[in-house]
Amino acid sequence: MTATETIDLSQWIGRTESVRETLAPFPSRALAALLDRDPDSAGDGEIPPLAHWLYFLPLHRQSELAPDGHVQRGGFMPPVPLPRRMFAGARITFLQPLNIGTEARRVGRVTSIKSKTGRTGALTFVQVHQEIEVPSGLALMEEQDIVYRTHPSSGSLNVRSGGEPLENPQWRETYRPDASALLRYSALLFNAHRIHYDHRYTTEIEHYPDLIVHGQLVATLLADLAHQKGGPLASFAFRSHAPLFVDRQITLTGRREGALIRLAAEDESGLVAMTAEAELRQVMPQ
Repeated sequence: MTATETIDLSQWIGRTESVRETLAPFPSRALAALLDRDPDSAGDGEIPPLAHWLYFLPLHRQSELAPDGHVQRGGFMPPVPLPRRMFAGARITFLQPLNIGTEARRVGRVTSIKSKTGRTGALTFVQVHQEIEVPSGLALMEEQDIVYRTHPSSGSLNVRSGGEPLENPQWRETYRPDASALLRYSALLFNAHRIHYDHRYTTEIEHYPDLIVHGQLVATLLADLAHQKGGPLASFAFRSHAPLFVDRQITLTGRREGALIRLAAEDESGLVAMTAEAELRQVMPQ
């Protein structure tokens, strides 16, 4: 047992971090370009759904990064002694618009740490509560689910289970992320996690078959679909079920049920890699 494994992780529950920032136009404009839209269309007004992930970024020194590209654990996030880390899901409530040019503050707090053993080995679940405040009050609340796990054994490399497919979708769109798209999104997040750009590390160390599409990018695509079809969002929740890989087609599906939009992202085989639900801020005619 290592020294890290003897640390009582519960002492990280309640730990907080705070970041202040003026919401600049560049991240939202760059996201529009990544989605193959005119970047000038996102230069003012409200930032797009889930673009808040592109703001309030921690600026860790290069010497503070771990071998996987994430910051070394033990600061804000607990030093979980498991090598793999995944953003597994979130529940987001949009209380008021986040407008470009606004002074804002994000406050994060670790709220829960739980460990268990699953089909593929040890798992630790860390939940983080995030709030974004603007001068007029609370603008956004988010509950994030971060999962840590062991590297897979040879017998579990092909174990992939998906979510429930969306029945009778009204909309179906496709997206094929290439390596340049993953690199640009990593740059927008200031995210050096090597599974998104380092093929050798991804295949030889983490034993994935290819570079992995960011879960946050997939969630952003689904939220964008809901926003384009239904209008401004009051809330958005997603859950990752399986990884998606570079240069492979992703099918985005959606179905509206009144003020609720159900969504899913499938890989080329039809496996549902992510499911999501969006609640509309105001009900518009279907």
